[in-house]
Amino acid sequence: MEENKTVAEEPRKLNFLEEIIEKDLAEGKCQSIMTRFPPEPNGYLHLGHAKSICLNFGLAEKYGGKTNLRYDDTNPTKEDTEYVDSIKEDIKWLGFQWDKELYASDYFDQLYEWAEDMIKRGLAYVDDESQEEIRLHRGTVDTPGTPSPYRDRTPEENLRLFREMKAGKYPEGSKVLRAKIDMAHPNMMFRDPLMYRIKFASHHRTGDKWCIYPMYDFTHGQCDSIEHITHSICTLEFDVHRPLYDWYIETLGIYPSHQYEFARLNLTYTLMSKRKLLELVQKGLVSGWDDPRMPTLCGVRRRGYTPEALRMFCDKIGVSKRDQLMDIQLLEWCVRQDLNARSNRYMVVQDPVKVTITNYPEDKVEWFDCPLNPADPDGAKRKVPFSRTLWIERADFMEDAPKKFFRLRPDGEVRLKYTYIIKCNEVVKDAEGNVVELKCTYDPTTHPTEGEWRSVKGTIHWVSDAHAKKIEIRDYDRLFTLADMSQVPEDKDYKDFLNPESLVVKEGLAEPALLNDASCIAVQFERTGYYVLDRDSKPEKAVFNKTTSLKDSYKPE
Repeated sequence: MEENKTVAEEPRKLNFLEEIIEKDLAEGKCQSIMTRFPPEPNGYLHLGHAKSICLNFGLAEKYGGKTNLRYDDTNPTKEDTEYVDSIKEDIKWLGFQWDKELYASDYFDQLYEWAEDMIKRGLAYVDDESQEEIRLHRGTVDTPGTPSPYRDRTPEENLRLFREMKAGKYPEGSKVLRAKIDMAHPNMMFRDPLMYRIKFASHHRTGDKWCIYPMYDFTHGQCDSIEHITHSICTLEFDVHRPLYDWYIETLGIYPSHQYEFARLNLTYTLMSKRKLLELVQKGLVSGWDDPRMPTLCGVRRRGYTPEALRMFCDKIGVSKRDQLMDIQLLEWCVRQDLNARSNRYMVVQDPVKVTITNYPEDKVEWFDCPLNPADPDGAKRKVPFSRTLWIERADFMEDAPKKFFRLRPDGEVRLKYTYIIKCNEVVKDAEGNVVELKCTYDPTTHPTEGEWRSVKGTIHWVSDAHAKKIEIRDYDRLFTLADMSQVPEDKDYKDFLNPESLVVKEGLAEPALLNDASCIAVQFERTGYYVLDRDSKPEKAVFNKTTSLKDSYKPE
């Protein structure tokens, strides 16, 4: 029996982080796991953060642990409560709940005490060098650094200067506090790293209490330690910081949190740089952080992506130790997979041509019961009106049609979805030769439930003219034309690759039931794609954003 086990029945292999956690639990290194998600509140979260959120919260859920939300708020000039609130909203939208909401600023007093302790032990000193001098004196990978002329100040003098820095006696940039480690260390991070800098800026939580702020490397590991984080999981660019993370913890003799790194998410046709995304917003190249073309979580939410689809995507891309460029088509595939099972269907005509059914009574209207989702034919229905004058897609008619064109043609037949078979008898054109109307007849014996079934090869969607609702449709495409935005040529700017066709606005004609949809997720415009109602909608005109196309050639491995 064991030999007949199918691949589908094989248990999923553990990723390297799961292997570490299971080993630590088995060896008793920790009784339960504690992770954290530590965003800096200086912008909106993007798809890269979604991977980190799913990983940190997901691992804690799997192993019965907890996850703290801790804001890395050590740079008051770039941080704002607007971003704090948006981060909480995004995490909840993805379906997770943190154990404690914490801030690096909660620990400013403790961090300051530890800094003074290191000064007293001769492990830190106040440096008067400028930022440029510090950079030049740090040396290179091949050459040792040059010690600062202020490196040998006594602990007493350093303590006095540091307290005067805290009291606001010195201007910004005039002094910093540095750890005293080794200016010849092969790891550049150990060449007397900065611990504190002077910054006269009001903090979003502590106000004007502080004018000195700790650096990231003197904050992150200690915050993890205070919270007894067992597995501090971050992206690969922080692997060079790990030895210093460990050094501070060991030097201070505090709880031994440990850092593990995984590959960040890189996505084709997408940028994940907060700085560049902010520039797009500030220069008006997008409508805001929640522009549906943006890779921000509020942007993809407005576009109609679901949290279930994002979690599916994060699960499929897995966890690795090497950076990869993931195909955005996999994300779109996950969105379609989720919406296909759940979204309601409606008919919308986007490039209309008029159809008059000449043998249908002028004052007659029939209402057809149509399924909201064909996957559940016995489920909820919507009422669709049928009348003498209709609209169909211009692309669904061809005057000189090839043999394999199975839609409407002169003297040809097609079924109007959910209703009758019609035949095109006459093509009406304007003075320029454009088709403006198709005069057709219908076969009343082909009523889908009361007549006799007759098969035709083509079925097209339509909308009743008298009942059609005008809507605005915003067709969104990829924001950039370059697949790998990390490979922008040196003589180019990343903005040179903005896609001029990333947003196309047009009008559509919709069946009336669409405007009463209460599903709160994207709907399917039949035969076209998935669309979601936008907040810009007004009573006189609804606005729909394109979420993704209906089909794609992409097949995930």
